[in-house]
Amino acid sequence: MQVQLWDQYGPVYTLYFGSRPVVVLCGYDAVKEALIDRGEEFGARGPLPALERFTQGYGLSLSNGERWRIMRTFTVKTLKNYGFGKKSIEWKIQEEAQCSVEEFRKLNGHHVDPAKKLMDAFSNVLCAVIFGDRFEYKDERFSKLLGFVNESFTLASSTWGQLHSLLPTFMNHIPGPHQRIAQLAEETAEFIHERVKASVETLDSSSPRHFIDSFLIKIEEEKNNPNTEFNLRNLLVTTQNLLIAGIETVSTTFRYGLLILIKYTEIQAKLHDEIDQVIGRDRVPNFDDRWQMHYTQAVIHEIQRFCDIAPLNVPHMVPRDVQFRGYQIPKGTEIYPLLCTVHRDPKYFSSPWTFNPNHFLDENGGFKKNDAMMAFSAGRRSCPGESLARMELFIFLTTILQNFRLTSPTEFTDTDISPKMKGFQNAPIYYELSFIPR
Repeated sequence: MQVQLWDQYGPVYTLYFGSRPVVVLCGYDAVKEALIDRGEEFGARGPLPALERFTQGYGLSLSNGERWRIMRTFTVKTLKNYGFGKKSIEWKIQEEAQCSVEEFRKLNGHHVDPAKKLMDAFSNVLCAVIFGDRFEYKDERFSKLLGFVNESFTLASSTWGQLHSLLPTFMNHIPGPHQRIAQLAEETAEFIHERVKASVETLDSSSPRHFIDSFLIKIEEEKNNPNTEFNLRNLLVTTQNLLIAGIETVSTTFRYGLLILIKYTEIQAKLHDEIDQVIGRDRVPNFDDRWQMHYTQAVIHEIQRFCDIAPLNVPHMVPRDVQFRGYQIPKGTEIYPLLCTVHRDPKYFSSPWTFNPNHFLDENGGFKKNDAMMAFSAGRRSCPGESLARMELFIFLTTILQNFRLTSPTEFTDTDISPKMKGFQNAPIYYELSFIPR
């Protein structure tokens, strides 16, 4: 539908959510101009009513102004210190990928829905950075945390959750399941708070162990600053933001990718060949292998483009009056830079509605970047976990395919693998597959 409106009204048009005007941006050129070339003017965060009762302007994802700048700078720097985008986190990802292989091996080729096992594994990588250690998959605390995350996404993507986004003033006073979204966020924050208390008891300021430690040290350093943003509420909300954003999206992308590889067995076979040639069967894949694995890189990028997990992006807002492409956009107007139109832009993708790794390969079969792949958004509000997600997707995919051939009792059609929008995200259909040892 978004693409049809783009065709009819052009790359900039206005929709109304109830009485609320929302400016929609379509296509790579318009989105890039707003988010990258004019990032300061389009860099504020728009409202997400279902979560604002919990965040109340705190944290990273929904804050604005100086608070957002401080939280963003601290978060990005701290995550880098704990290995985001660096070799130091690679062994944690490798360890979790190997744990997943062992879990899948125990199935003895039986069909399984991979959703929970994948969420367990990807969640543990992030938990190691935030909390300092991984959880056993059967740990009740871990299951409880993932239950909060999963239910939050399910409710936010439901009809009730969408109505709450469209008509917040009205829906705030209507009983229904959407009212539980804020409660789930608070329960997640309570889980985090217990971990914070445990960290306080064993904290060594000279040797921080994880993200929470680093934030606690910053709180202590600024305890005499009456205007500090380093306080318990910002710690709880920022950590909750990282968990919610970092757990669901990567595991959903990977689950979608496995479905595609079951459908296109010839693509899976080419990946197997490249893994055998570059890595072999006897050593653990590492992130540097990607430089010699052009086809694998192209397939991963195409999975992200085609699946288009966050088609609507997260709403932006203009913090002041803006002139954009001949239109006057008043201060405070919500902006939706539609990633689905970027990823389906025929100017940058030769077959935008088809899964085609050639979108990321040159004429010699070498990997080529395409700036119109914006799975992590772009500009000031791009995902701070992008470097971790890229490393996870590569290491998990190569490790699993090094060990298994993927099959399913179901023959999937092009319609089956096409993106299915559930609320604000695309998700694959339910499916089962077998991990057949190679």
